[in-house]
Amino acid sequence: MTAMTLRVTAAAAVLAATALLGPAAQASAAPVPQPQAVTAETRAAAARAAGSPDTLATLSRFFAREGKVSPAAAQPRIEGEAIPVNHLSPDFVAGKAGASVARLEFLAGKAVSADGQQAVLWTARTAAGWQVVNIATGDDEFRYAQLGAEKLPGGTVFREPQIDAWYVAGGERVLPLDEDAVRAVGAGGTSLARYRARVVSAYGDKLPGSAYAEGGRAGGFDEPSAAGADAASVGGVAAGAVALGALGVAAAVRRSRRGA
Repeated sequence: MTAMTLRVTAAAAVLAATALLGPAAQASAAPVPQPQAVTAETRAAAARAAGSPDTLATLSRFFAREGKVSPAAAQPRIEGEAIPVNHLSPDFVAGKAGASVARLEFLAGKAVSADGQQAVLWTARTAAGWQVVNIATGDDEFRYAQLGAEKLPGGTVFREPQIDAWYVAGGERVLPLDEDAVRAVGAGGTSLARYRARVVSAYGDKLPGSAYAEGGRAGGFDEPSAAGADAASVGGVAAGAVALGALGVAAAVRRSRRGA
């Protein structure tokens, strides 16, 4: 049985600039391409952004938002190394020759407070350099990376953000990692070719540059990307957004599914 939970996220200035201004701003914002592969250099840049004084100050406020700990006592720290997080690739949906099923969207790092709370930092390359673009509760990114490695060693773990589904792909197979993915491709998974046919049918007319996307309609292919993550959710809670300080962060809500 699966329980629907709320995943609180704090979106930094990059997110606030795109999501809180509404769909028209999202449509006009030019995304900054992420590296095609994670290198020692990109990991180091992400680590510097995650461990910066501004980020740590914002994490203190994030962990203190429900009164569980004071900002001064939160004493957040970054644990371990950031991991790559991949999303379904628009090039794959568009049928471009040689396109991988997924592309790097951001690096996820783990933050822990003095009282044991955990959060995930989304770090991405922006026009201003590597920055933390989102802070979220939970451990989805790390949990599904581990599940994928166990289910298909050496495979590529990725998320189909439009339906919040997680998969692992390897060779010519795409296997589900959560219930959303099972509903999409079945418990036994599907072939890469059949998965492509499904996503082309679902999103082929919603790719960047399409009339759908240019019209600024919510639900377009790139809506939940690192530069505009949680855009659909932010609209519903923007009026009650809570300022979190130094990074110009606003509170938002994202749905997350957990096995119970």
